[in-house]
Amino acid sequence: MTSIDPRAIVDPSAQLADGVTVGPWSIIGPDVVIGEETHIASHVVIKGPTRIGKRNRIYQFSSIGEDTPDLKYKGEATRLVIGDDNVIREGVTIHRGTVQDRAETTLGNHNLIMAYAHVGHDSVIGNHCILVNNTALAGHVHVGDWAILSGYTLVHQYCHIGAHAFSGMGTAIGKDVPAFVTVFGNPAEARSMNFEGMKRRGFSSEAMQALRRAYKTVYRQGLTVEEALCELDEAAKQFSEVALFRDSIQASNRGITR
Repeated sequence: MTSIDPRAIVDPSAQLADGVTVGPWSIIGPDVVIGEETHIASHVVIKGPTRIGKRNRIYQFSSIGEDTPDLKYKGEATRLVIGDDNVIREGVTIHRGTVQDRAETTLGNHNLIMAYAHVGHDSVIGNHCILVNNTALAGHVHVGDWAILSGYTLVHQYCHIGAHAFSGMGTAIGKDVPAFVTVFGNPAEARSMNFEGMKRRGFSSEAMQALRRAYKTVYRQGLTVEEALCELDEAAKQFSEVALFRDSIQASNRGITR
């Protein structure tokens, strides 16, 4: 059964599925759709067009689906789409898209967005990602599945963070981060690969050794990116993980963090 605190304000056109709870002093505007068993705490503001899936938990003082401050935005009806089973902690801000890009900001499934993190317009976050406290994504940022961005990480607009990548605390990312790579510093520098994360997710020792060799090929042998990618072709045929690493480099438009 849907439970709306009498002190909340919910627009009559908003669609709340069974099991949704809305806490006191929260505001849910028009053109908002919220899926089953999603919990909205107190003092949350949700503006549309926004679609939120099932079993999400959105904590107090978050602002979800607000207009972007991008100066090109002129009030167009862009969207925010949030998947299932996400945890959005206190004070998080997630802006809708712009028509200059996808016209949509997207958050996948099973993500943890910790306190005071910001997700800018047209960003795309995959599944099982963690944005630690005060991480900030500028507009048009893409974050791959299982990536972890530690506290106070800053990501420049249009950067792509590969799947399973990791950033240390206070990292400032201005170029793309390939899949599996660990970066630290301001500006960010590649330090290693996220082997601890791989162990926790059950990667085989053979795959991790192949990735270790691939990392050294790209980062330790003094090769150009093009030369290194050619060197990875054979290992990529044997290991899908190396193929993912290689493909994330090939897809880079901004250049990779090195």
